Amino acid sequence: MTQSVSKSLMACVDNEMTLIWGSSHFSANACLAPICSLHHVAVTTVEGIGSTKSRLHPVQERIAKSHGSQCGFCTPGIVMSMYTLLRNQPEPTIEEIEDAFQGNLCRCTGYRPILQGFRTFARVSGGSGTVSLICSLSQQITLSPSLFNPEEFTPLDPTQEPIFPPELLVGDAPRRGPAKSVCHEPLETHFIHTNGDLCVLVLWVFLSPSDTGGNRCFSVHVFPGISFGASCPLSFVEKTLLDAVTNLPAHQTEVFKGVLEQLRWFAGKQVKSVAVSPCSGALKAEVMGPFVTRQISRNLSLVLQGEYFSAFKQASRREDDIAKVTSGMRVLFNPGTAQVKELALCYGGMHDRTVSALKTTRKQISNFWNEELLQNVCAGLAEELSLAPDAPGGMVEFRRTLTLSFFFKFYLTVLQKLGIQNSKDVSVGYPPANVQLFQVPKGQCEEDMVGRPLPHLAAAMQASGEAVYCDDIPRYENELSLRLVTSTRAHAKIKSIDTSEAQKVPGFVCFISADDVPGSNITGIGNDEMVFAKDKVTCIGHIIGAVVTDTREHAQRAAQAVRITYEDLPAIITIEDAIAKDSFYEPELKIEKGNLTKGFSEADNIVSGELYIGGQEHFYLETHCTIAVPKGEAGEMELFVSTQNTTKTQSFVANMLGVPANRILVRVKRMGGGFGGKETRSTVVSTAVALAAYKTGRPVRCMLDRDEDMLITGGRHPFLARYKVGFMKTGRVVALKVEHYSNAGNTLDLSQSIMERALFHMDNCYNIPNIRGTGRMCKTNLPSNTAFRGFGGPQGMFIAEHWMSEVAVTCGLPAEEVRRKNMYKEGDLTHFNQKLEGFTLSRCWEECLASSQYHARKREVDKFNEENCWKKRGLSVLPTKFGISFTAGALVHVYTDGSVLLTHGGTEMGQGLHTKMVQVASRTLKIPTSKIYISETSTNTVPNTSPTAASVSTDLNGQAVYEACQTILKRLEPFKKKNPSGSWEDWVTAYLDAVSLSATGTPNLGYSFETNSGNPFHYFSYGVACSEVEIDCLTGDHKNLRTDIVMDVGSSLNPAIDIGQVEGAFVQGLGLFTLEELHYSPEGSLHTRGPSTYKIPAFGSIPSEFRVSLLRDCPNKKAIYASKAVGEPPLFLAASIFFAIKDAIHAARAGNPDCKTKKLFQLNSPATPEKIRNACVDQFTRLV
Repeated sequence: MTQSVSKSLMACVDNEMTLIWGSSHFSANACLAPICSLHHVAVTTVEGIGSTKSRLHPVQERIAKSHGSQCGFCTPGIVMSMYTLLRNQPEPTIEEIEDAFQGNLCRCTGYRPILQGFRTFARVSGGSGTVSLICSLSQQITLSPSLFNPEEFTPLDPTQEPIFPPELLVGDAPRRGPAKSVCHEPLETHFIHTNGDLCVLVLWVFLSPSDTGGNRCFSVHVFPGISFGASCPLSFVEKTLLDAVTNLPAHQTEVFKGVLEQLRWFAGKQVKSVAVSPCSGALKAEVMGPFVTRQISRNLSLVLQGEYFSAFKQASRREDDIAKVTSGMRVLFNPGTAQVKELALCYGGMHDRTVSALKTTRKQISNFWNEELLQNVCAGLAEELSLAPDAPGGMVEFRRTLTLSFFFKFYLTVLQKLGIQNSKDVSVGYPPANVQLFQVPKGQCEEDMVGRPLPHLAAAMQASGEAVYCDDIPRYENELSLRLVTSTRAHAKIKSIDTSEAQKVPGFVCFISADDVPGSNITGIGNDEMVFAKDKVTCIGHIIGAVVTDTREHAQRAAQAVRITYEDLPAIITIEDAIAKDSFYEPELKIEKGNLTKGFSEADNIVSGELYIGGQEHFYLETHCTIAVPKGEAGEMELFVSTQNTTKTQSFVANMLGVPANRILVRVKRMGGGFGGKETRSTVVSTAVALAAYKTGRPVRCMLDRDEDMLITGGRHPFLARYKVGFMKTGRVVALKVEHYSNAGNTLDLSQSIMERALFHMDNCYNIPNIRGTGRMCKTNLPSNTAFRGFGGPQGMFIAEHWMSEVAVTCGLPAEEVRRKNMYKEGDLTHFNQKLEGFTLSRCWEECLASSQYHARKREVDKFNEENCWKKRGLSVLPTKFGISFTAGALVHVYTDGSVLLTHGGTEMGQGLHTKMVQVASRTLKIPTSKIYISETSTNTVPNTSPTAASVSTDLNGQAVYEACQTILKRLEPFKKKNPSGSWEDWVTAYLDAVSLSATGTPNLGYSFETNSGNPFHYFSYGVACSEVEIDCLTGDHKNLRTDIVMDVGSSLNPAIDIGQVEGAFVQGLGLFTLEELHYSPEGSLHTRGPSTYKIPAFGSIPSEFRVSLLRDCPNKKAIYASKAVGEPPLFLAASIFFAIKDAIHAARAGNPDCKTKKLFQLNSPATPEKIRNACVDQFTRLV
């Protein structure tokens, strides 16, 4: 959690200095700030600035009302980052607001609503950030321009904020006394002239506990530059350098600007507030009484005339990421010439330490800064900075290419500053802008909340830190903690388990394993898993047992002390390994239609190839968590679980314990994100915790650490596709054959259903007369992959768009023209013979082309690419067709005071399901939403539910709520007739006549997965996205400039939640296709086990212009109140970013006539900087 820490910087100096510096506020992560660093510091958490019980702080109110909180797990940290900024700068600029969140992550919202809500604090407020569009609408429809009204927000009043506690101040007053530890703080910075040379003085103050006489010891550094001491936080370094750049001549501060640019992307403010400079330098010890302080001094020098400096960094994600390669470059010319006097080229990421290319640079002394020098340096760097093929960190070609690319950038920069050459690569991005368009029918009753942008019901509690998640439940008096013990081998026999050292850990209670299971150790969706591995492990992370202790810390120590010996067996890690060794799960799936042989024989052209799509980690902000409480009677047990699937959790635990399912109660209040990752894999934790509770007879809790969660639970299935497509010269596709392979992992789990959906979506939106798709699930020694938002659909559609783009390139036709030519029409049959009814895709397509100004912008992109050599732009427009299928239930209680308690089978994980269900019940019962409450999801209220997945929870549970409410209304009908002018409270007195005011509802969708009879989908959701990107051909970096989305969600139940789901899914897809990459060792060990190595999209990753429009006048007759599923369908639209990148790479390759490149090239997903740079072949890639 991010907290705001307000600290008196001058706690160690007199009042005069305090007036100069005052106090400042900084945000800090609790896990990064040591307790000792909080001496004389006032700490404010999110609970301390406002609450729903008193009043919300304006920051809390705005994120809630602007729909910036979905699951809410990240919300307190984001609130405190904004609060800190406002305490330091009550009227910030938009840029300052955006920079404030560089260290905060959110997996749900897509970031846009957070930024949009907080921009209302800006000096020049952007309001809702909405851009007006002219649309022809019927008189029955009004187009709402904003999802919230900024005028309703409580204004910020800085005078009402709490002051710094006087008792924490250090001064001369007897009651305050001296500091209890050595303080080492920056005192003051001056810019002065001495003997004509500009010097910067940084004063440091040291205060000793023995220094009670008021004496201070100052350490003063004077030299041409700035010297920073050891305890100087990076935030202060940044501020000092910014002041220097403002006050000093521009040519003298090139080093400062380079360092600032690196600091900007190095980390967020929470890290920079506590991190100190990692620089090496002069080390000296100063003894002060009983204390010793170590001072590391780093000197940053001023730049001379004729001297130039640049710094470069390339990482997977631009902000808050570790560099793959970084570089600092400096050149000094002989006065008045372009002749090199000194040249220094230093690189990080090319060795286990920073390396200087001394051989190369020494040869350039006295040479002139020209083309010949460029060629010599590049050739020298290619030779001097070589890497072995198996070098740690991988990406050998990419890293070597970057060393040359960075120097070329430096070379061009210096030429420009020398006035020898003007830079052609001038990039002007789009200013931040947002559009959210939706419709509300005229004449709707004010109390009817269906179709209105109602904020998430729990948003205020989430913003104030009051929302309770699983691990927030207070500890029971005799509660124990559990830690899993997992395999360190991918495939091996278990020879022995030694717990003797673990038993020596204080607080150790017991070790549990397969031998302790009273019921069945067999578990899993396909009954092919074990609760605990016995005799053999089949992946790294396979659960072997668990230790139970009195505290979480003791459990961690005890688990690490368990010693397991193995006998290794051959392991299969990759899809290619599985194909070579014929390692598959049965059955092989196939869909076929038409005559494939005839289709290929008639085709003018045939293209074949291979494509790989990487997996994806769910990265829900709240990891898996379970609390199991044994009741002591007849095997009863209550479980509090962060799960999407209460029914399977109940049945798996009951099966493991050997008790009937009616003895197990599973409860879910809310989740901090799920995305499919808590549909089945949460049970591996729940069953282990339940066994520990059973064995000890005491409550047991377990919440996984992030690295444990990522290691154990699996993620999205990686796919390999081998395709062959036949088409005519006009671009019309006549035949398609695709072989799909997925990496299922060590158990089947949901892999068959996921492959089925991939095959159902292999056509995306295109009518292909002759088609065959096959699917094989690869059995490998990786943790079982599982459900993830999209459930196989994105993989199938991505493959389709890949070969479709190759068809367009081969035909030499515009991609959008070829896509439109092959698109389905109303009434067409899909390749699985389902008739398309209510086919709105054509409308979405035309509206997106128009609103995005696609054709005009395509001409602008072409012009930009002609004028720029090393930066290229790409534009892509893609459609999606997503099938909606899957039972559900609801229970409605009406109490005697007229209040309603609503329970349904779905779980709340941030998607706003509870909010929509309240809206449905409100309209059906015709009562205000304030009278309706949802407490939790539990197996004793609505049994046998489907998991909250596949985007259909609103359809299913909404229909169930509607039917339950209708049952109650029918029972109340006689009383309403007797008293037609009565109120709701009058009518519910029916309970006096023994009328039941509780009812259940269960909709029937009429489709069976078991028999595969009927249509596989109830209906389809449609959407189109147009995206524009800009790539840096020299580094592989890319910027997402603009995205326009038109989405058919039927008649939206809640436009704010639906638009939030569209944006959140899109940004999650952006991570899948361009950023998030899982790395495994050859032995099957996951390298990317946390946020330091696995990068999800951040605030700066989203498109600068983000426009979302919900298609108008498209009611869906097959779902509750004409709505449509919205959680999963938009995710694939982020592939428009990927194919825009590919379009830009095409432009880069075409712009290099010296390089013999093929028009068709393979670009696997995700399109990381490495893959982009390597695809932009040029003279530098040829050198390595």
